[in-house]
Amino acid sequence: MEKSFVRESLAIKVCHVFISDTNNHGTLFGGKLMSYIDDIASVSAMRHSRKPVVTASTDSVDFLAPISTEESVCLESFVTWAGTSSMEVFVKVIAENLLTAERTIAATAFLTFVAVGEDGKPVPVPGVIPETEEEKYLHRTAEQRVEARKQRKASSKELAQYMDKSKLWE
Repeated sequence: MEKSFVRESLAIKVCHVFISDTNNHGTLFGGKLMSYIDDIASVSAMRHSRKPVVTASTDSVDFLAPISTEESVCLESFVTWAGTSSMEVFVKVIAENLLTAERTIAATAFLTFVAVGEDGKPVPVPGVIPETEEEKYLHRTAEQRVEARKQRKASSKELAQYMDKSKLWE
């Protein structure tokens, strides 16, 4: 299968942070940011695969700095690595103070998406060609994250076997 440049999957979303988007600390709700992250990452995955996609996992969301109402939130996402039908998508969240122009990396996230056909089954996706130093670093280190993801999924499946499924309210 052919390969695509990372830049072809680049997606950017910029939002103003309003008071209704904030918690009792006056900073952006983590859940709101996570929704933005899943949304923009799915755009990158679809741009790369040109197929419908499903979120297989949110591997990590690391909150590095709070985002206030004086700031906008800019999310940049792109596909860093592709397997047979799965894609790793990296999301970089930048807070920009709209009055001073100061920019801060506020969060980073890795998500995995799977491309699916009309029958809902996984379908092949193109490989990835990184160009910039950032893209090359993320591509080069992807295999470690893939392995960690597989181990975490196996642990989650094992844990699920021990979970109580009864209706606790009855």
